[in-house]
Amino acid sequence: MAGKIASGPTQSSTEPFRSTGTGMAPDVFKSDSGPLIIAGPCSAETEAQVLATACQLSEIGRIDIFRAGLWKPRTRPNSFEGVGQQGLPWLKKAKALTHLKTATEAANAHHIEHCLEQGIDFIWIGARTTVNPFLIEDIAEALRGADVPVLVKNPINPQIDLWIGAIERLYRKGVRQIAAVHRGFSHSAPGKLRYDPAWMIPIELKRHLPHIPLICDPSHMAGQRELIKPLAQMALDFGMEGLMIESHVHPAQAFSDTAQQLEPVQLKRLLSDLVVRRPGTQGHGIDQALDTLRNQINLTDTQIINALSKRMGLVREIGHLKRTHNIPVFQLERWDALQNERISQGCRAGLEDYFIKGLFDLIHAHSVEAQF
Repeated sequence: MAGKIASGPTQSSTEPFRSTGTGMAPDVFKSDSGPLIIAGPCSAETEAQVLATACQLSEIGRIDIFRAGLWKPRTRPNSFEGVGQQGLPWLKKAKALTHLKTATEAANAHHIEHCLEQGIDFIWIGARTTVNPFLIEDIAEALRGADVPVLVKNPINPQIDLWIGAIERLYRKGVRQIAAVHRGFSHSAPGKLRYDPAWMIPIELKRHLPHIPLICDPSHMAGQRELIKPLAQMALDFGMEGLMIESHVHPAQAFSDTAQQLEPVQLKRLLSDLVVRRPGTQGHGIDQALDTLRNQINLTDTQIINALSKRMGLVREIGHLKRTHNIPVFQLERWDALQNERISQGCRAGLEDYFIKGLFDLIHAHSVEAQF
């Protein structure tokens, strides 16, 4: 369930991000060895756990930034909510031992102040914070004048304006080192993924803010370690500039998110298996083949649009008949049968059931509206 993609702000409000000569400094989010890799435990639990994880990750040779959550905004109060300020010295020790830069989440202005005092290298803003403009404004004010890179995770709701708005608020307070982190969106329907990737939303963000680096957090999106790799590969195939992946020396003993954390050796294997695509195709003799396939897609898209237009015409006729004969517009049994049949048809055609369900949920919702 991707939700509606908002149109985004006007060009004037995003103009600072559209021009290359605006003082934006995205180089801190680049890596000499490929995509930027941010890794570490979901939560800093003990000093020993933090240092052991950081040391094992540093041995991989591909990790750029060590991450660990100190303040954990949990859904329910009885869950582990982090060690807080106590863990900041642990991150400093991890940096001294490994020379990895450090990152942690800040959810309010007080967290920012503590991070700045302790020299945390990167700060990320979580999904539950991005959704609140008041908190973002306070955080942006606390960051005024501070030369620290900030990573902004997408809001937990699939609303691109909230995501862009958080970035704009930071920019207005003078923050110039900003990256966006795609970690997926909440969805009501059960599925194999913890959060809905809704890939079109980060793509739309990149269209509005082309000079903001885009990093993917496949760990939260997956919710299960075995699903992280395909999501990470997909993110790289979409051209995202980096990955944030959770890793813990003993995932089974982790205080939070045990199922989605990788052991450092597992992370090393995953990173070695990922394929980084070349940005261009020139000189590889495939341009003509790609043009042919893209033209076929254009033709197919036109046929789909024409078919949908015809379908909506039939829907309006049905709506007229229902109104004339005093028949309810929505009929649950009919919809259940139709949805099951379409999902079966889609599976027989080699399409994923969640894709067909999402597509026809959207078509059906619009069809019901059209019948009134």
